[in-house]
Amino acid sequence: MAAATITNHPADTQATAGILLTNLGTPEAPTPAAVRHYLAEFLSDPRVIDKPRWLWLPILYGLILNIRPQRSAHAYQQIWMPQGSPLLVISRQQTQALQEAIKQKFHAPIQVALGMRYGRPSLKSALETLRQSGLRRLLILPLYPQYSATTTASTFDAVARVLHNWRWLPELRTVNGYHDDPRYIAALAASARRHWEQHGRGQKLVMSFHGLPERYLRQGDPYHCFCHKTARLLAENLQLANDGWCIAFQSRVGFERWLRPYTDKILVQLAKQGVQRVDLICPGFSVDCLETLEENNIRNREFFLKAGGKEFNYIPCLNDHADHIRMMTGLIEQHTHGWPEFSTDWDKQQQAEERKLTNERAQAQINKTSLRG
Repeated sequence: MAAATITNHPADTQATAGILLTNLGTPEAPTPAAVRHYLAEFLSDPRVIDKPRWLWLPILYGLILNIRPQRSAHAYQQIWMPQGSPLLVISRQQTQALQEAIKQKFHAPIQVALGMRYGRPSLKSALETLRQSGLRRLLILPLYPQYSATTTASTFDAVARVLHNWRWLPELRTVNGYHDDPRYIAALAASARRHWEQHGRGQKLVMSFHGLPERYLRQGDPYHCFCHKTARLLAENLQLANDGWCIAFQSRVGFERWLRPYTDKILVQLAKQGVQRVDLICPGFSVDCLETLEENNIRNREFFLKAGGKEFNYIPCLNDHADHIRMMTGLIEQHTHGWPEFSTDWDKQQQAEERKLTNERAQAQINKTSLRG
């Protein structure tokens, strides 16, 4: 009997490590139809809306998805870029810059892939790209600085559903958040200082975070606490007086109480109190998107100016700035400690020789077993 030959077996391929960058997602176009499709996926997530499905889904499909897409599409049209949605365009730039930084720092095969929790590119497609490269170790990095069940945990849920169908799972690590990472705080502070050097400094720095229903805090979600710590650390780094900054929460919807104070209300209040110049920064967003560019830099700007304010300056997100990429590279190095691909001892030639030797031994064992048969 002829012995079997090992060819293209997964165990014989070059093992790679993968970095899965994730963010929330975006519609594929600034149209009501595209927005409706996106919102249907987003608002159907039990991590986002935790109401009983029998109660929520009729409201979602019978009311919300027949009203909100038109309004949201108009908002997206205000910020849409020639290349597409700002969140997707900038996220791709982040991915490319991070891949280059990883290549410069480490010499092993490490691939960075981008996946969105909702919409495209999907988490499934990003994970499949990594699997095709010979994935053996995977770090999931959701670009949400402050952990929340509605964002970070939802991402882990979705990744787990994809991996459930894989025969060979990679070694897996996750980054739950980095709200108080000194590198992140330093990058935020540097961005504020750069902005002040170019545009001057306002009387008050408003730190606006995405809101959540207050009920989620009572149920144990730590997001609110993490936002406050980020804000405090950033204020300390910038050496701001207690009356030189404030924290606020934006993007509330529906009728239940959300985390307070509300960003739009705070801006109106500041203007009526005589504050003429404000700066606004969004330390909970890693990429500029609808909530930062349209809600804050357009609508909330108008609220402030109409209430009597004179100057509103928006400080952009870290996006693909070099400080942000260095921060992410350091975060990745920290969370992949001990993995061979992230070691300075990794040697391409040695790895190739070890794979060859392993293959030869496996082939010899097959031949021996075949002869016995």
